[in-house]
Amino acid sequence: MEAFATKLKEQIITHLNLEDLTPEEVGLDDPLFGEGLGLDSIDALELIVFLEKEYGIKIENPEEGKQIFESVNTIAKFIQKNKNT
Repeated sequence: MEAFATKLKEQIITHLNLEDLTPEEVGLDDPLFGEGLGLDSIDALELIVFLEKEYGIKIENPEEGKQIFESVNTIAKFIQKNKNT
């Protein structure tokens, strides 16, 4: 799971053009929004598109998105749980 989470950090950094960050600077449980990485609602939309394109996963319920996008770990767990369904 840790190797997958590291890959996911790299993908998020690339997809959101967070050029000033390295995967090592992003903690697995760091908040992605607000005080953490400081992502915003546009970044959330881009993450939704990323999950759909890269992993074939759709987030049906917007309320679910808040929990899913809490951290890299929560996204990784969501992908692992849903990518084969």
